[in-house]
Amino acid sequence: MRPPPRAAPGRLAATAGTGATALRIAAAALWLFAAGAAHAVLDCELNGRKVDPADGSSTAGKTGLMRCKERETGELQREQQLQNGVFMGLARFYEKGKLAREHTLNAKGNIHGPAREFAPNGQVVREAVYDDGQEHGLVRSFYPGGQLRRITFYPAVGTDRAFVEFTERGQISAMRCGETPMLAPAADDARLCGFVGGPSQVELFDAGGMLRSRLSYLSGKRVRSQSFYDNGKPSVQDEIVGSQRTERQFSSEGVKRRETVWLLVERSAVRQREQEFSEKGTLIRDQRWNPAGEPIGDDSYHLNGRPRSKSVYRGSGSARTVEITEFYESGQRAAHGRYLVAGRGRQVPVGTHRRFSEKGILLAESSFDAKGRVTRERSWNDDGELQHDEHVFEDGSRKAYTQ
Repeated sequence: MRPPPRAAPGRLAATAGTGATALRIAAAALWLFAAGAAHAVLDCELNGRKVDPADGSSTAGKTGLMRCKERETGELQREQQLQNGVFMGLARFYEKGKLAREHTLNAKGNIHGPAREFAPNGQVVREAVYDDGQEHGLVRSFYPGGQLRRITFYPAVGTDRAFVEFTERGQISAMRCGETPMLAPAADDARLCGFVGGPSQVELFDAGGMLRSRLSYLSGKRVRSQSFYDNGKPSVQDEIVGSQRTERQFSSEGVKRRETVWLLVERSAVRQREQEFSEKGTLIRDQRWNPAGEPIGDDSYHLNGRPRSKSVYRGSGSARTVEITEFYESGQRAAHGRYLVAGRGRQVPVGTHRRFSEKGILLAESSFDAKGRVTRERSWNDDGELQHDEHVFEDGSRKAYTQ
């Protein structure tokens, strides 16, 4: 059983191991019995004499190659070198009599040097080099048929910095670029990651050979990506040009439903604009922010393309306000009011707010003080005749307004 792999960032990452400590535990315990022999009775011998690897006294001070067989079947399960009673040097593990894994252990019990795993047909399915329990350099894994499955580069410190995965057909299925080319000669990441010849063009496929993504890298950084639905229509597009990043989302029919633009600043991104579209592709909302991330405009639209509402932000700090105008589908103004923009996006009505009929006749009017409390309310009928005019007190009581 090989030790847990390091974590690889991204959706295909494996769970991180616990480093040298975990490997020492593996060397001291898990290596004692291969997974297939965990419940089998083993007979082990060293230099022609029986030994019990679980009993340190039987191997103390001894040197040689210990061989363990399953008592019931006689199949070889394990071969491991001892030096002065310490498991050190070559270790091989077998499954159903066939070599499954081999590596070497150093004096600390950590894997050191080349390590390989095998398929039942003898094909190498994984090969790596360890440095005192840590994978280092290029690590390759293969399909049982011998095709390259994944190539990963492990630096001297940290987790894997770059990898490429392939389908059994030899098509790229996933990848991550490093800060410099790292995967040669197993993979040409100098070209794939755009370190030479300008931005790269990379296509990713699933196991069935269907195109899933198109990527573009420049100097190891992804500058464009596009994913696809099963029907071949674009799903999501993501592109970086200079300090601007744009993401577009599409329906399965190929209609753009959302577009978001960010301003890239140091290690973060500030949203600048977001547009939403109907199933037919018509614009239904348009929001805008300044470089500080504060909203400056928010417009919505009816399906006929005419405005539904318009929000205009002004001022700064505690004096920041937004004026909101609503419209009927005919384009006629329906309502208008001004608000103070309080913390966490809360809006406090101030000044005079009005509602209108589709004919443009004033129907209602409410006045608010600086704290958002209504102070006066008036209403009119469709003919423009005043229906009521009331003064509203702080306790909520009302009184007909008189001049």
